[in-house]
Amino acid sequence: MKKSALFKSFSRFSLLSSVFICSLVVLPTTALANKADDTLVYASDTEPENVSPYHNNVREGVILSHLAWDTLIYRNPKTGEYEGDLATSWKWQDSTHLLLNLRKGVTFQNGDPFTADDVVFTFDYMNSPQAKAVTAQNISWIDHVKKIDDYTVVLVLKKPFPAALEYLSGPTPIYPEKYYKKVGLKGYSKAPIGTGPYKITAILSGQGVNLERNDHYFTGGPIKKPAIKYIKFRVIPDPDARIAQLLTGSVDWVWRVPSDQADKMKGMPNIQIKSGETMRIGYLAMDTTSDSLKDSPFRKKLVREAVNYAIDRKAFADQLVRGGSRPLYTPCFPSQFGCDVSAATKYPYNPAKARALLAEAGYPNGFTTDFYAYRERGLAEAMLGYLLAVGIKAKLHFMTYAALRTAQRAGHVPIAFQTWGSYSVNDISASTSVFFEGGADDINKDPKVISLLKKGDTTVDPAMRKKDYSAAIKRITDEAYWAPMFTYSSNYAFDRDLNFTPYPDELPRFYESTWK
Repeated sequence: MKKSALFKSFSRFSLLSSVFICSLVVLPTTALANKADDTLVYASDTEPENVSPYHNNVREGVILSHLAWDTLIYRNPKTGEYEGDLATSWKWQDSTHLLLNLRKGVTFQNGDPFTADDVVFTFDYMNSPQAKAVTAQNISWIDHVKKIDDYTVVLVLKKPFPAALEYLSGPTPIYPEKYYKKVGLKGYSKAPIGTGPYKITAILSGQGVNLERNDHYFTGGPIKKPAIKYIKFRVIPDPDARIAQLLTGSVDWVWRVPSDQADKMKGMPNIQIKSGETMRIGYLAMDTTSDSLKDSPFRKKLVREAVNYAIDRKAFADQLVRGGSRPLYTPCFPSQFGCDVSAATKYPYNPAKARALLAEAGYPNGFTTDFYAYRERGLAEAMLGYLLAVGIKAKLHFMTYAALRTAQRAGHVPIAFQTWGSYSVNDISASTSVFFEGGADDINKDPKVISLLKKGDTTVDPAMRKKDYSAAIKRITDEAYWAPMFTYSSNYAFDRDLNFTPYPDELPRFYESTWK
């Protein structure tokens, strides 16, 4: 695909942004309104199907989780060091027993005291089938929790899990046992309670979530009492509408701003722009095991290889995503422990080779397929253009992430453009293992890969872990189960009066923000 064609596929963003930004630069500013009300309004395109952190796995849910809940351990985003949060100290008794001393004097947002019972309940219950947790893989390495006294617990692991501290500092918030048992999942989803720096005061279906500062937040921990009193999360699916509301002062912060829009906004006096690479990756996943897709062309390795050769990753990274984006060839983010870039089979952009592989696979005239995506429609459409250029005519089905995940787990999705942020966990077990270790999201179920990843996830020796992960990456990329595309950068656009610091883990820490 030529550069001009690539940008034509992405024209929705560039053309509309040019028209609408030019029409707004003369509007008077209303930027001080939310500062005056001490209310930070941030907007994104996706709504969690359930605000309970264990019952959604979209990035917007991760953000809310870190605002309204706490974890046992905190990873300092500036130093990478682990610090005490709801736990003040910890010690490995052996490779499968982790002793944690809990912080005293912490209360949940409804006034209930935080104790060991809440830790036992959270992990034991969320690991059980009746919890119906969407993110159970984040705690499935825990066999059970043993209470020693009100402020001491031992996590008993099923097997050694060297990434335990990383997970305990990320997607593992602690729930209030007494309150959750009283209201159940349905009630908790409507009125959740955590210990975090903000408390959720309203859940507006289809619109967003309102939060208020937790003025009884505990002191002495790594997170300080927030400066901003109110936060409002607003769901605005259309990217141009999000930017419009930012420019007119209805919204204070947006992200995932296309680079061409970000460039045009850099000279605007009322807006700040910050950019940088994140841990999120973009990829194409191809189903090779579903019974309902037995005749799918993607069952053939030659076809999957053709898809890998068909798309110009560098063009996507340099021309569309930009802001630090890199071409990607691994099923993981390069900085994650175990993500051996050198082990991956690389597929350079070569449309002629892609067409030859399709012909060898029995599709000299190409074929037609359904193609699924849930975000960045412009990027998805650009990918369709590349596939069409080699003979693959793909029909786009654009839907919510929850709907796509359900359809894919049911085996109805032959190929999909998806993204993954690993819950900001800097370990390959949070990326490659999620999709290739035989779990609900593994649509390839390669026994060799599953075995290698299980060994890597449970081996204490770092060198052996790396060896197993490298072998898994080689196998996954040799078989071309995925077509990894690019790393994501994120362009943040926000009010000039807001102090905001972005981090590579794609977690906006609004509790650190202040008004100027």
